[in-house]
Amino acid sequence: MKHSTPRVGFVSLGCPKALVDSERILTQLRAGGYEVVPSYDAADLVVVNTCGFIDDAVHESLEAIGEAVAANGRVIVTGCLGAQPERIIERHPKVLKVTGPAAYEEVVGAVHEHLPPRHDPRFDLVPPQGIRLTPRHYAYLKISEGCNHRCSFCIIPSMRGDLVSRPITHVLNEAIRLRNAGVRELLVISQDTSAYGVDTRYRVEQWGSREIRTRFLDLARELGELGLWVRLHYVYPYPHVDEVLPLMAEGRILPYLDIPFQHASPRILKLMKRPAHAEDTLARIRRWRQVVPQLTLRSTFIVGFPGETEEDFGLLLDWLEEAQLDRVGCFKYSPVDGASANELPGAVAEEVKEERWHRFMQKQQAISKARLQAQVGQTMRVLVDAVEARTAIARSAADAPDIDGVVRVTGPGVTRLCPGEFAQVTVTSATDYDLKARLAPA
Repeated sequence: MKHSTPRVGFVSLGCPKALVDSERILTQLRAGGYEVVPSYDAADLVVVNTCGFIDDAVHESLEAIGEAVAANGRVIVTGCLGAQPERIIERHPKVLKVTGPAAYEEVVGAVHEHLPPRHDPRFDLVPPQGIRLTPRHYAYLKISEGCNHRCSFCIIPSMRGDLVSRPITHVLNEAIRLRNAGVRELLVISQDTSAYGVDTRYRVEQWGSREIRTRFLDLARELGELGLWVRLHYVYPYPHVDEVLPLMAEGRILPYLDIPFQHASPRILKLMKRPAHAEDTLARIRRWRQVVPQLTLRSTFIVGFPGETEEDFGLLLDWLEEAQLDRVGCFKYSPVDGASANELPGAVAEEVKEERWHRFMQKQQAISKARLQAQVGQTMRVLVDAVEARTAIARSAADAPDIDGVVRVTGPGVTRLCPGEFAQVTVTSATDYDLKARLAPA
């Protein structure tokens, strides 16, 4: 049975950057007269936006493609795994089309080819902020594509290419549209946020009556004027990051930095070919906290990298104890097709990786618990994400959605709260990763 409006199912896998790609594709499809539906059965065609960063993600993506093919039969594949079309076609030869990452126009063109639009796009309404897969009150703001680094464990540059920064006027216009549509928090993302503008040599653009540079500091300053929570993700610890700290101290952007340190052993960081691997990151963290005492630092680390000795791992644990990071994720190293780290000697046994992962997480859990316990009795501003029964699920300035903890607010007045609303709360207790609170007196 044909519908008056062509219907597209959509599966989005992977990181927030892939989520932004999905939102852009959905916006273009809606603008072109398509309806996005939540089930395979209701769809005339399915788009699967894949992830291909690590083997587990590749497996999940191939499984999702197979499920869509079995349930619907008409499937277009895009995203990071799309950079390896032969791998997809070999496993799922019935897919209609495979496109690479960030290939928005190509995906929409493939949908048009296999499911032609039945409406005039000029008369199809789409919200000015586009279609988003996040709740109405926060949004990811992608500022660039690709990456100039060649970390030995990563294949992102081979899939997404070198760094290409979006014009700063485009980014700011999108941020303003999002604010006008009700967004209260912007999560700034890219492969390397602090490198923003390097590829354009920090090009100067006209913004209203003044000129602004396509540069990390200038972007943060301008976003800080919008009256929103602005949260910075994927920030490499280059020296110029120091310049952003005063904006945090002034309350213009959130005192929060997501920095992928990955390890602490200089030898392992060199094997990883990490940018800024020679920097004294502990000294930099100390300086940052002198400028912004309330700074929240989150990071990710890899244990069991090829060649990692017990001494290297001990250096990592010692670094973690001294750094006292607030939020930390840890991954056991796994080979990725095409990554140069696969050729490194000294593979670490799986049982050793597992044992080191548990020791790492035990160490960080104690740090996290103590840092959260120190917040008991404090009053803070939170952003409400949901209200469930008599509990509001909220986040503080220290909590990014989905990856950090939450603040569970209970007690009188909670049921009057709404998602997207700010509230003042007083922390009453802490668990290993979350806080509990009550509404502060008005």
